[in-house]
Amino acid sequence: MSQHTGHGPHASTAPSHHHGAAHAGHHHGHGHQRDAGDIDWDVMGPVLELEAEISRPQYEQAARWIAGLPEAPKVRRILDIGSGPGLITCLLAEVFPDAEAVAVDGTPALLERARDHAERLGLGDRFRTHHADLEDGLDGLGEADLIWAGNSLHHVGDQRAVLAGFAGLLRPGGIVALAEGGLQPRRLPRDLGFGRPGLEARLEAIHVDRFEEMRAALPGSRRETEDWSALLAAVGLTPQGVRSFLLDLPAPLDDRAREYVTVEFARRREMFRDELPAEDAAALDRLLDPEDPAGLRLRPDVFLLSARTVHLGRRG
Repeated sequence: MSQHTGHGPHASTAPSHHHGAAHAGHHHGHGHQRDAGDIDWDVMGPVLELEAEISRPQYEQAARWIAGLPEAPKVRRILDIGSGPGLITCLLAEVFPDAEAVAVDGTPALLERARDHAERLGLGDRFRTHHADLEDGLDGLGEADLIWAGNSLHHVGDQRAVLAGFAGLLRPGGIVALAEGGLQPRRLPRDLGFGRPGLEARLEAIHVDRFEEMRAALPGSRRETEDWSALLAAVGLTPQGVRSFLLDLPAPLDDRAREYVTVEFARRREMFRDELPAEDAAALDRLLDPEDPAGLRLRPDVFLLSARTVHLGRRG
């Protein structure tokens, strides 16, 4: 299960659903067509962790918004659906210090990373993992006061049915938090000084098309108007608000953020290779050249700006 944005994923079109922009396969590029067994999680795990580290301010603001709601429940148990390597699960455990936090994901290698991360933070006594895919149902997850689903719901065909399943797991007063939508990241000026201006916008257009292909190919795919508050209401939850959280890292980026941006563009260069016009492919090659002064590792104007949107629904 995994972020992502505009059309869902900050992170993605990955075969498994995990938090983050770097999901395996999508941008996250819509690698749903690839088998999850083809992914080297020893490589992808650190990429997902890097994305979560860079995006932590957004997630932390969202978690503290939930904790500060006037009618916030006493959170004793959290389910993080599509946890990936568990960094956001651990953050939720930190914001809700009386809660058991359960990382739920369909990739054992990522759950192992989640356990290791929780142990390093001293959360072992309040941290659990649960191996499950959303497509296989929610049996065995148990009740929760907070269900966090970060860019994972759009990876299932019948989103309404799964959301109804979430509602059935909530204790009275409990909250579902859906991180869906927002704004796709921007990292570069419109005109790079070479190639055709507007490269990022064209890459986003490819991403949107891939996302639609991914959604259409999911088993039992059902089209829904992406009015998440209306969907929350349709499954019996009371909408509790919508907020977007900004990540604004101005140029020049520090080394970690610059590495993340470089990894993301390298993924797009690989995943979109058959759809890129020759001029855009050449521009990406130059951006990825570590020796080029106009490349991502050396140019001074690389930034990172994005927004993640979170939708809340409460069980009465």
